[in-house]
Amino acid sequence: MKRQSSHAPLLRANARSASLALVVAVAITGSMVAVRAEAGSPDRLSATFTLCGESRRVNCVVDGDTFWFERQKIRIADIDAPELSPPRCAFERDKGEAAKHRLLALLNAGPFSLAKNGRDEDRYGRKLRDVLRDGRSIGQQLVGEGLARTWDGSRRPWCQ
Repeated sequence: MKRQSSHAPLLRANARSASLALVVAVAITGSMVAVRAEAGSPDRLSATFTLCGESRRVNCVVDGDTFWFERQKIRIADIDAPELSPPRCAFERDKGEAAKHRLLALLNAGPFSLAKNGRDEDRYGRKLRDVLRDGRSIGQQLVGEGLARTWDGSRRPWCQ
């Protein structure tokens, strides 16, 4: 007959306490989604995104590589999309608008996950994250569609 460790009830109690502490912390901070996302969980994040305007920014798309998710500004870390504020030429404006609308469609297409990619934030306070669906980068999908380029650490002009 196998003898049960005298520590087993204590270990189960500690595990329950840790789970309860996480639930309480989540209830207080409202960051359950962020906790799951940072842990590299499967695609569980979702929201209904709109285009950002002048009003409150909760879940909206700013441009082809920046969006707000649950009141946090996210910069897609693995790409560079054309600038819209302000664009430097008509080509950049047109490609930037196309990238913004495509990112909106991709974010609204179903659950995704966020993964850290090196640094936590950029110099503007945006969270730097790769956006993944089924383990594939949504940013790289924009690159494949010609609406962004892979981030190489420096900005390059979009205007010819």
